[in-house]
Amino acid sequence: MPIHLYDIYRNPNIGIFSKASDKLLLMPTAYSKQKSDKLASLLGVEMLYASVGNTRLLGPLIAMNNKGILLSRFAEEEEALFLRKSTGLNVEKLDSVYSSVGNLIAANDFGAAVADILSAKEIAQIKDVLDVPVEKGFVAGYYQLGSIVKPSNSGAIAHPRATDAELKWLKEILKVDCEVCTINGGVPFVSSGLLVNTRAAIVGSSTSGPELFMLGKAFKV
Repeated sequence: MPIHLYDIYRNPNIGIFSKASDKLLLMPTAYSKQKSDKLASLLGVEMLYASVGNTRLLGPLIAMNNKGILLSRFAEEEEALFLRKSTGLNVEKLDSVYSSVGNLIAANDFGAAVADILSAKEIAQIKDVLDVPVEKGFVAGYYQLGSIVKPSNSGAIAHPRATDAELKWLKEILKVDCEVCTINGGVPFVSSGLLVNTRAAIVGSSTSGPELFMLGKAFKV
């Protein structure tokens, strides 16, 4: 699996603006078609333009796997309807007071590790839409698991202060090995600078050689 360096809007925090799975790459509506298609080609997926709440901040406002998509409560009904029709997936707005669903949920097709602050009702909806077992917890002292844990169906990375016990817990939930790592030259919020699926990884251009090595180890490159 290759690893590619890339920026979006001349910004290495590519995971803030986009979201990827084994089937889809979601890109901000106004972003270059040529560049969007290139990223989709690198990941071997279909590209769709999307917005959530009329913003381009797709990463924090979307949680998804290959089975479903959860959107922030800020999403407009037309935005949810477009994704539902275009993808054929189960697409819903998370019924929650919390808006940054992408920062609260780390999911692949085997499981989801989610913020300890979520209620039983919210957990039930996550299970239903993403069609995976769900467990609540903390990692490295943070409840924002979607921002500090980035899984695919072949591996996962987590905040560099994640303990061995927390990595074991993540492995049990996500059913893949999990390694500690940073992104973009030391950023511990790993989802901010990474798009990954089972075919390829795309990282921000500030990502260092040692970080690329750890990404290769984690995602079986």
